[in-house]
Amino acid sequence: MPEISPPPAALAAALTVAALMGTACGEVATRDNAGGTGYTLSASTPVPKGDIDSFSWSIYAEPPTLDYIYAFDYPQNMILSNVCESLMRWTPQLGLEPGLASEVKQPNPRTYVYRIRPGVRFHGGGELTADDAVHSLRRHLDPGLGSYWAKSFERVASIDKTGPMEVTVRLKRPDSQFNQWMATSAGTIVNPGTIKAMGKEYGNPDGGVDCTGPYRLGVWRKGESIELDRFDGYWGRRARSGKAVFRFITDPAARTNAMLTGEIDGGYLIGPDSYASLSSGGKGTLHFGKSLTTINLAFTNLKGTLSDVRVRRALSLALDRDGFIKTGLQGVGSPAAAPAPREAWQGLPKAAVDDAYTGLPPVRRDLAGAKELIRQAGATGKKITVATSPIGSDVSLLATAVQAAGTEIGLDVELKSIAPDAYTALFSDPKARAAVDLFPSTYYLSITDPLASYSIFRSGAFENYAGYSDPAYDSLVDQAIAEYDPAKRAALTARLQKAETDQVLWIPVAEWPTSLFLGTRITGAPTSISYMYYPWAADVGAAG
Repeated sequence: MPEISPPPAALAAALTVAALMGTACGEVATRDNAGGTGYTLSASTPVPKGDIDSFSWSIYAEPPTLDYIYAFDYPQNMILSNVCESLMRWTPQLGLEPGLASEVKQPNPRTYVYRIRPGVRFHGGGELTADDAVHSLRRHLDPGLGSYWAKSFERVASIDKTGPMEVTVRLKRPDSQFNQWMATSAGTIVNPGTIKAMGKEYGNPDGGVDCTGPYRLGVWRKGESIELDRFDGYWGRRARSGKAVFRFITDPAARTNAMLTGEIDGGYLIGPDSYASLSSGGKGTLHFGKSLTTINLAFTNLKGTLSDVRVRRALSLALDRDGFIKTGLQGVGSPAAAPAPREAWQGLPKAAVDDAYTGLPPVRRDLAGAKELIRQAGATGKKITVATSPIGSDVSLLATAVQAAGTEIGLDVELKSIAPDAYTALFSDPKARAAVDLFPSTYYLSITDPLASYSIFRSGAFENYAGYSDPAYDSLVDQAIAEYDPAKRAALTARLQKAETDQVLWIPVAEWPTSLFLGTRITGAPTSISYMYYPWAADVGAAG
């Protein structure tokens, strides 16, 4: 889950694993792990050969709302990314480009000036103005609304219209991350007149939304589906499909069956249990792409047995990452040496990236070294409690792996089973975390910057579950956020990464690619996690 205000976005992914046998096009890399299992990352899917009338898409849950200030999880953003647009745009390559702002300038370290794109029309009528942008951004500053993206605006002093089509954001202090957040829901621009007219119904099934994207919100059948209709007044490239229908299918087996029968044309977030059947079923192609997602073990406190960093380090050394990837992710992943995924460092100077990964703790299992650390810490026989849950086999498999590792090096490891609804509370409620010492967590970044993985360990940060506090670390985070030069910021982030891994504030387990299934009718969807904020559905068209 990204580092923003509550509630968290990517809760523990309820996923389990089967064999990967899929093919992919536009391949960029083939990954191998120690278990001998390889998988291919695709840069893209084939370009469509034509337009189509409609396509159907599966998502695992119904969005609770489509109001952008509360769009903070996969179902909401996967839909809204095609309906609403932001000042900046995340690209399929996980880069940054202009969106509803045709240009952004930075006259000084505390000012961003956005030139609003002219001629952009709202779905409900009327053209986009600077006033619309100001109102949309200011909603995040209103504590009464409780925007889930308010954290992105913590350094903002003011947001004002400073020209006919110009918006100026002034900062309390420099913030190198702010413009990157403007490519997420934090930077979304909507029609404020519609918000006023709809009131509390805005974003709900009985209300709607009024945005500028390539699709407009169509029929929302509560508990069943959401339809998007192509917006022919769109300022950019016309969507290839006349309609996109999102079906809410909560049961993973039912999702897979719907894809195999052709009832559903495709979907992201394919459960590993479905890899084998979807890749061998002859009904489409399973793709894997760039992701900013890692699977970790998050500590809930640094007291008791876990107060000694040697115990935390021993658990990390004893953990069989390759075994978990082979059985829990079936080889579709790679051992993680740090919480920040390697893809987050893309575009940064190679020397800075190499430095960031030099001297990190090993990911290979070292039981002898782990046992020695436990002996030195005097922790033999001491107890730790690990959360597990039927929310997904990946959670239970990782929890079991931790229990096996801890037991083998002399710890007393108890598994505490938590119901799925209660498990999600671990990410937001300190009281829910009080009964456990650590829990499996799947975490994704919403911006392509590794600094976002380490600012969460600042004193008092929402996702700093263990309550870690170090003034020197906090100061280094502040320096990195204030640094606009990418190379210098990367060097500062590398120092943060070393500090975090030295203290073992999380145990990084695996980096996990994005998964995508496309049935034989369609193609064109991006393979990366960009679907969270990029209008991916507009790229989907006829495969033949």
